[in-house]
Amino acid sequence: MSPSASANYGKIPSLLFLLLVACTPGPAQTVQDTAYQHTLQQLLDARVPTCSVADLKNADAPVILDSRERREYDVSHMEKATWVGYNDFDMARVKDVPKNAPIVVYCSVGYRSERITQRLRKAGYSNVRNLYGGIFEWVNTGQQVVNEHGATNRIHGYDALWSKWLTRGEVIH
Repeated sequence: MSPSASANYGKIPSLLFLLLVACTPGPAQTVQDTAYQHTLQQLLDARVPTCSVADLKNADAPVILDSRERREYDVSHMEKATWVGYNDFDMARVKDVPKNAPIVVYCSVGYRSERITQRLRKAGYSNVRNLYGGIFEWVNTGQQVVNEHGATNRIHGYDALWSKWLTRGEVIH
């Protein structure tokens, strides 16, 4: 083996290590409540890209999509969120959103929004993520929600089973 080939061969393990580190998913998202965290780990697909509440708060103006049912959105939603629905989701509602725009999709806890995130990615949206813990974690961390009248402390709890994960706000069913 020539001296230059030998020198390059010695770099391969280092380059392989760097490549593996760069391509390995980062630490799993977490929420404040450990029982809620366990539930989310069982419920959600770790292969779908997510963002945390902190990530969203620090993001530079992403498109925010609410994938809950209209009655849930009407009780309250994140400021600047666009309602796209879940059971009646239609790609036409996002037709004006560029395919490379940063998009964050949310629902109550992240299950429905994960499905919409997958649909958007399959349709060619390249920078779309699911809000880990959903609007429940958003509210639980003290973030504001709004309705047609402005700021509110009301939050749709989906149902009695799921609303137990809300630790703040006035739960509406």
